Amino acid sequence: KKVAKQEDLKEMGDISSGMSSSIMQLYLKQVLEAFFHTQSSVRHFALNVIALTLNQGLIHPVQCVPYLIAMGTDPEPSMRNKADQQLVEIDKKYAGFIHMKAVAGMKMSYQVQQAINTCPKDPVRGFRHDESSSALCSHLYSMIRGNRQHRRAFLISLLNLFDDTAKTEVNMLLYIADNLACFPYQTQEEPLFIMHHIDITLSVSGSNLLQSFKESMVKDKKKERKPSSDEETESDSNSGSESEEEPSKPRRPRKRVDSDSDSDEENDINAVMKCLPENSAPLIEFANVSQGILLLLMLKQHLKNLCGFSDSKIQKYSPSESAKVYDKAINRKTGVHFHPKQTLDFLRSDMANSKITEEVKRSIVKQYLDFKLLMEHLDPDEEEEDGEVSASTNARNKAITSLLGGGSPKNNAAETEDDESDGEDRGGGTSGVRRR
Repeated sequence: KKVAKQEDLKEMGDISSGMSSSIMQLYLKQVLEAFFHTQSSVRHFALNVIALTLNQGLIHPVQCVPYLIAMGTDPEPSMRNKADQQLVEIDKKYAGFIHMKAVAGMKMSYQVQQAINTCPKDPVRGFRHDESSSALCSHLYSMIRGNRQHRRAFLISLLNLFDDTAKTEVNMLLYIADNLACFPYQTQEEPLFIMHHIDITLSVSGSNLLQSFKESMVKDKKKERKPSSDEETESDSNSGSESEEEPSKPRRPRKRVDSDSDSDEENDINAVMKCLPENSAPLIEFANVSQGILLLLMLKQHLKNLCGFSDSKIQKYSPSESAKVYDKAINRKTGVHFHPKQTLDFLRSDMANSKITEEVKRSIVKQYLDFKLLMEHLDPDEEEEDGEVSASTNARNKAITSLLGGGSPKNNAAETEDDESDGEDRGGGTSGVRRR
């Protein structure tokens, strides 16, 4: 009996299980970090250990979810299929865990792609380089998209990374944009929701970007002192001589004459070049932050071409409308690829760490002026008369074409004309009317 008590099989099993769990908890972090190893064999063994541990219930699955999402982007089909299967099992048992860790998983998947990138000079991309051009995180999106609330929260979280205050590195933004461009969208509501929030992000981040650039100009430093009310009255009568001082007060549209002359001066590349500070840091910062806005512009243009939406359909969309209104299936167009040329050139040239030449300065100033023009005509709600709508739309499209690099956007614009008619037909013929 004493021997039987000492050798109780159940107790021995509990002790063994407890020890296994303790050991895994102790070394779990190191095993998970092996997912980022450059050698596929190391990643393979790490995934096998995690899969076995999860099947035995030795660890809480939530801490493994972002790592499994990351492994779902592995180039080897056997490994990504195994990781995806583990995510499916977790989702069955614990609803909401995948959504909870989705954004963290996307960021980790970028780290995995960085680790396995054989050519460090080439930017990390977020789609598979094969005929499908599918998003690396397409399985993750497929798991989330069924729940409208979770899907929207996930998409907004990804778009928030492009905000100028998020300080996300440019290559990661490119990776996120690639995934957003190639996700397996099924209904019109999905890309329309993204484009709607892109416009919101552009209006805020674009204004902040322009303001920071203006404040970096030399003339702003000379006129930091704000004039008193008496001086303001005096400056109204001397608008001609004071016109060059106005860039320091962009938020005061009181003096119409001054603001007009300011506009003429700022729209001249040479005039802005003369105002640039000797320190090139603000220029580098502008070029760096502007990549997020460029990617959003390119993403919106890509989704518009891919799905055949008209401008009016995009502008009329409201997230608060019933889901049934935009529950129609997407008619995907073939041969439409996401190629943000300017951001790719920015990353390949390593501009952030390079010496700024006069030519680069001029290109950044040109980009600033294009952004300025775009922001002036960004909001279609401010356009009331038919003539103004046409003029503003043309100005906006011209600025976007210039910002997106000329060649590729022109092709997109040509496709868009056909796409608009398609979108209007599918919308019952009413999407072409913006307002009465």
